[in-house]
Amino acid sequence: MFFLMTLKRSLSVHPQSFGPNLREIVVNRLLKEVEGTCSDRTGFIVSVVEVLDSGMGRIVDNHSGFAVFPVTYKAVVFRPYKNEVFDGTVSHVNKMGFFVKIGPLRAFVSKHMMPDDVVFDLEANPPAFSSEGSSLHIAPGTDVRVKIVGIRFDASDIVRYSSITA
Repeated sequence: MFFLMTLKRSLSVHPQSFGPNLREIVVNRLLKEVEGTCSDRTGFIVSVVEVLDSGMGRIVDNHSGFAVFPVTYKAVVFRPYKNEVFDGTVSHVNKMGFFVKIGPLRAFVSKHMMPDDVVFDLEANPPAFSSEGSSLHIAPGTDVRVKIVGIRFDASDIVRYSSITA
C-alpha cells in the first residue's frame, strides 16, 4: 500500500558546499540518498514530495569541517503487508515459480503456492506455467493477482513471498 509519510534524516555536508546554494545542495543530497531506498521501518521510498524543514547545520567535532543538517520531509512510500492482494505483471518464469512486478517492487510466487493443477511447461517458449483443465497460462507479460503471504526486509529491498489461486 502507498502512504504519504513525514520522515527525518540527518545529512552530512562537506565544507566546500557551504555558500549561497547550501539549501539546494542539501535537498539534492536528500533526494539522492533516500529515493529508491528501503527500510523495515518505512518500506520502499518511492519519491520525496516536499522538504518541510532543513534545520541549521552544526559542525561535526572531528576536525573535518563537515556539518550535519537535520531535514524533515514528506515522501511517498510503498509498504506491502501480509495478506494484502496486488495486481502485477509477470516478469520472469522458471521451474521454481515466477516473479511479479508490483509497482516499484518484485514478488516471488513459488510453485508450491499455486494450485496443484498448475504445472511448469518445459515445451513453452518463453517458459510458462499452465493448467490443463483451464485456459490459465502464466508467462512473462501476463497480468496476475497475487496475495502476499510473507515479507522479509533486506538492506535495499523488500522480499515478498506470494501465492496465487486459479
